[in-house]
Amino acid sequence: MHTVLVLGAYGYFGERISEALARDPAIRLLVAGRNLASAALAAARLQLPGERAIALDANDPELAGRLQELGVNTVINTAGPFQSQRYTAATAAIQAGCHYVDLADGREFVLGIESLNSAARARGVSVISGASTVPALSTAVVDRYLPRFERLDSIDIGISSGARPPGLATLKSVFGYCGKPFQEWRDGAWRTTYGWFNLQRRLFPPPLGGRWLGSCDIPDLTLFPKRYPMVRTVTFRAGFAGNTGHLFVWALSGLVRARILPSVTPFAAPLHRIGRWLEPLGSDQGGMFVCLRGEEREGRRLLHINWNLLARQNHGPYIPCGAAIALAKKLANGTPLPTGAMPCVGLLTVKEFLAPLHNLDIREVVE
Repeated sequence: MHTVLVLGAYGYFGERISEALARDPAIRLLVAGRNLASAALAAARLQLPGERAIALDANDPELAGRLQELGVNTVINTAGPFQSQRYTAATAAIQAGCHYVDLADGREFVLGIESLNSAARARGVSVISGASTVPALSTAVVDRYLPRFERLDSIDIGISSGARPPGLATLKSVFGYCGKPFQEWRDGAWRTTYGWFNLQRRLFPPPLGGRWLGSCDIPDLTLFPKRYPMVRTVTFRAGFAGNTGHLFVWALSGLVRARILPSVTPFAAPLHRIGRWLEPLGSDQGGMFVCLRGEEREGRRLLHINWNLLARQNHGPYIPCGAAIALAKKLANGTPLPTGAMPCVGLLTVKEFLAPLHNLDIREVVE
């Protein structure tokens, strides 16, 4: 059997990934985290033997040895936020001869994973960063529709969550760049924008409707101009289900940009608690879009494709887990993946990404 160890297995995404992998007969799942009691509870919920719960710290200097002792074949790292991390877990996985997958969406972290490429290739393992909604799913959508374009001018991506707040680590990663400058590829040149600015009202297909979105910093902003050299504009925006919460963070971001506040990050924990309290009053629906504009290959007419993914019943938080689940299943089934260290682009189709989510209230709408 293929042994998969999930770091942060009782966390926001780790729990969902573990739930999916525990049902796979080809996988021997180990649920790991810094707190053994929490890992044991997670194992019990999944009806796993008690010895499958492991106390393990992603930053443990002895991590490589522990992975070898446990007979791990693949490590899935969900222990964010990744923006403030080094590649300790990935390096340990390489040293132990394990494949490695993480759910990072931090721009510098995902792009920097290639610094481990030589070491990963030498050990014959796959080290994959960014196995999440972006860039894994966003890239798969663009790749699906790219053959229809003679010229692709712009790629606009956006995500709006439901009322259920993301994990605190995810919230901290978003708040870390609120009001801070970053580079965006627009009209064929790199231009400075600011986190949570460029406020836009986006109309999703029904029943989701209108949502406020603001600019966010993600790996796609660097990856896409390289992967699709003809594209002249790449943007990404994100937002919350509630108007009040989104506009409040937008206002705080303005204070950061004006240098009145150093960061929005200290507000992450209290806003996360408030979001949990208010969740029953909000929407259980979230959505994602990838909007492509350019010239059609056949007929040379302007072509506009607006791909949407809509989630109901608070199933949106499962979407970022699709890539890690799909990749782990590929490895467990003996499907070869490229060796080396790389961002998660071009490794999954849309169908493969969404396959682990087939039993959820999630559907595609293409306009």
